[in-house]
Amino acid sequence: MPKSKRDKRISLTNTKKKGLELKQKLIQEIQESVDKFSRIFLFSVDNMRNVKLKEVRDRWRHSRFFFGKNKVMSVALGRTPEDEYRENLHELSKKLMGNVGLLFTNEKKDDVIRWFEDFQDPDYARTGNKALFNYELDQGPLSQFPHSLEPQLRQLGLPTTLKKGVIHLIDNHTVCKEGQMLTPEQARILKLFGQQMVDFKILLKCMWSNDGAFEELKQKDDMVTESIEEDDDVK
Repeated sequence: MPKSKRDKRISLTNTKKKGLELKQKLIQEIQESVDKFSRIFLFSVDNMRNVKLKEVRDRWRHSRFFFGKNKVMSVALGRTPEDEYRENLHELSKKLMGNVGLLFTNEKKDDVIRWFEDFQDPDYARTGNKALFNYELDQGPLSQFPHSLEPQLRQLGLPTTLKKGVIHLIDNHTVCKEGQMLTPEQARILKLFGQQMVDFKILLKCMWSNDGAFEELKQKDDMVTESIEEDDDVK
C-alpha cells in the first residue's frame, strides 16, 4: 500500500534558521541606527499606502525608517530598564503597538515635526472608510466614460442606460452621505468619478534623543480635539 501524503514530514530547520537570521539582522540594524542617529521618532500612519510610504522614504534618504515587526523592534530597543540598549529606550519600546514604525534621523526636532505636520497626500477611500461629505450624481449624460463601461456602472448600483452610444444616468443618485461607512461599490464609484476622501498622513507620536530624553508629541489634530473637548466642558 502506498504511503499517505499526510505521513510526509517536512523539515522546518532551514525556515527557522532563515527567520532567526533575519530577526537578528534587523535587531543589529536597529541598534546600529541608535548609535548612528541622534533622534528616534515613533510614528503611526493614517490610511496606509505602501507606495506613498515608499515616496516618503525616498524623500528622507538621509534618515532611516523601520516599519512593522514591532516585537523584534522592541527587543532591539529593550523592553525594560534592565535590558534596554540605551537609557530610556524602553519607553519608546512600550509604544510599539499597532500600525507604527520608527524614524531614525539627525534632523532637528522642530524641522521633523514641521515637515510631517505639513505633509499629507490625498487618496481614494477604501471599503470601510467614512465618507467625508455627501456626494450626489445628477441625471444626464456621463460622456467621460466609454460606452463599454455601462454594464459595470449598473453593477455598481448606478441607474444607467445607453443612448446613441453615450452612457446616461436616468435619475439623480446619491452615492454616499457624510459619515457613512463606505461599501466596496461606493468606494469604486468615488474612484471612477475622481473623488478623493482620505489623506495619507504620518503622525509623530513620541521622540527619543541620544541624551536619553524621551517625550510624547502632540499633533495639530490632537490639539484641535482637546480644544473642542475643553469647549464642551465649559458649556
